[in-house]
Amino acid sequence: MKNYEVEFVKDGKRQKMFIKASDSVAAKNIAKRSNSGTIMKVGETKEVPMGQQLEELKSSVTRLLGLSGKIKIPNLVASIRQLAVMTNAGISIHDSIKEVANSTEDKRLKEIFSVINDDLNAGLSLSESVTKFKQELGDLVIAMVSLGETTGNIAEALAKLAMLLQEVWDNQQKFKKAMRYPITILVALAAAFTILMIYVVPKFKEIFDELGANLPAPTRFLFAIENIMSNYGLYVLAGIIAAIFGIRYMLRTSDEFKKGWDRGILKVYLIGRIIFFSTMSRFTLIFTELVKAGIPIADALDTANKMVENQTLKVKLGTVKIAVQQGVSLTDAFRNTEIFESMLIQMISAGEQSGSLDKMLGNVADYYKMKFDDIIDNISSYVEPILLFFMAGMVLLLALGIFMPMWDLGSAVKS
Repeated sequence: MKNYEVEFVKDGKRQKMFIKASDSVAAKNIAKRSNSGTIMKVGETKEVPMGQQLEELKSSVTRLLGLSGKIKIPNLVASIRQLAVMTNAGISIHDSIKEVANSTEDKRLKEIFSVINDDLNAGLSLSESVTKFKQELGDLVIAMVSLGETTGNIAEALAKLAMLLQEVWDNQQKFKKAMRYPITILVALAAAFTILMIYVVPKFKEIFDELGANLPAPTRFLFAIENIMSNYGLYVLAGIIAAIFGIRYMLRTSDEFKKGWDRGILKVYLIGRIIFFSTMSRFTLIFTELVKAGIPIADALDTANKMVENQTLKVKLGTVKIAVQQGVSLTDAFRNTEIFESMLIQMISAGEQSGSLDKMLGNVADYYKMKFDDIIDNISSYVEPILLFFMAGMVLLLALGIFMPMWDLGSAVKS
């Protein structure tokens, strides 16, 4: 992307605007869409206004911290559904793209569809233009658009694409919704414990210091926590925040760190199962739908695997494509990953032998979806024992730390 200076005349006044674009033609088209009046001159420039420099700096910082805005799946699904309906009604893809660009409220999507519209007018195919935005739109969008162009039924391909994206989004929302309850409880417990440490425990500490009593181990441990929180609380908080951002940064920049993290997270109680079943549900769903749509198995495996975020599972599932290309049956390739249950392997084998592979793959996808939904729907029963353990530990620490010295003092007074 380069910086371009556009001179134009509007309301009888000669004005300038600065645009970031791939070339002068794209810059001119962007200027036309912004109702800039009569364009007089477009030229590349190194001079960038301070406001634009600050905006670019802000974008760089947010991208570094992992806070940069991404295209929201619901907005993308709505746009793709609109495209599917319009093309199915007989409206040309050019006019459909132009209408979606004008109607969407998502700023980034508007820019993307506007560029696609310009590319179509310049003679590029839809798949060639969409590929430019692979990082933002994803491999699934590119695969389904290419399929629609190949088969000549772009409307059906777009409708199927919208369904798949909606399914992925629904799974993500189910997971987030299920995690709200345990996170809320943990935050409430942490807040209550912090308040007790800061406002209640110091009062007892003053009393015990005045009496000069020998304090038991639970009380000394409790007072040590209170001392850290009172004197170094801000440093601890800053350290926690720095650790969170540090981990996020390492996950994006270090492949080795991400591999180790993804390998370890799969072993964590409950979270590992949720990640495993949600990933397998998404992989098998996309792979099944692509096979049903007529995409070759190797290409369908490649596209489905690109939707897998966990590196450990991604590597194991990636071996399936390699094995299939080497002539290994799909059943043996899946069996060699050692992550599919024997029952599912038998179903895939039956599908290969009977010629109903797509149907059996659909059953496998339904199985993983059922397992994922079961965990999400019953997550409270899985999490409650952990929450009760933390709550009991907190209450026990406070009780022993406060009341044991008081019992000792009471016994001393009686003696």
